[in-house]
Amino acid sequence: MPKFNSILRILVADLLFAWAVLSSAGELHALIKDQNGQPIEDAIVLVTPLDAKNVPFPKQLRNEMDQIDKEYVPHVKVVTVGSKVYFPNKDNIRHHVYSFSPAKVFELPLYSGTSAPPVLFDKNGQVTLGCNIHDWMLGYIYVADTPFFGKSAKDGKAHIADVPAGEYSVRVWHPDMKGTEESTVRKVVPDTTQATSMEWQLILRPVFRIPRASGSGGAAYR
Repeated sequence: MPKFNSILRILVADLLFAWAVLSSAGELHALIKDQNGQPIEDAIVLVTPLDAKNVPFPKQLRNEMDQIDKEYVPHVKVVTVGSKVYFPNKDNIRHHVYSFSPAKVFELPLYSGTSAPPVLFDKNGQVTLGCNIHDWMLGYIYVADTPFFGKSAKDGKAHIADVPAGEYSVRVWHPDMKGTEESTVRKVVPDTTQATSMEWQLILRPVFRIPRASGSGGAAYR
């Protein structure tokens, strides 16, 4: 019985601590536009505590970058450092996933279905994905060094909730942006009584997309 009481006290203390943290947490609302004032989809907003020891990385969930209709789905995905990402293939053809990005160099040879092993992303930064069979397939994984992040929707808006009180560095990344994400950095102390709003205007560069085409290696690759 004494052991049970000790466990109960620990659980109650943990719950009270979690409640205290959440009750003093803020929320960040970000709006990302392009040089013409149009909303940008798939922009990543990263909120990093200036005090690195206050970064509570949560338990890793299952992360997937799917392959559907010869496209990566989602087009842009953000995970935290140390995450494993699965690359299921829901097409009835084979794909060959690869990346030569400094943040992660890897290759998943020809496969179909969900049998490919997960890939560990253990370094912060952008990872560009390609397919050796379908040249137009292009996807991005951003490996974040903070658990506080959001991705903009079609309206250009991203919401980051439960940001503990403190001072933060906020930056934005998008695969088509000109310049570096460091040029977007701003310091902010989120208001814990109401949402803090921020806005960025990025310059997007023209991007050439390889047109979709049938593969030349037979029906298994098309």
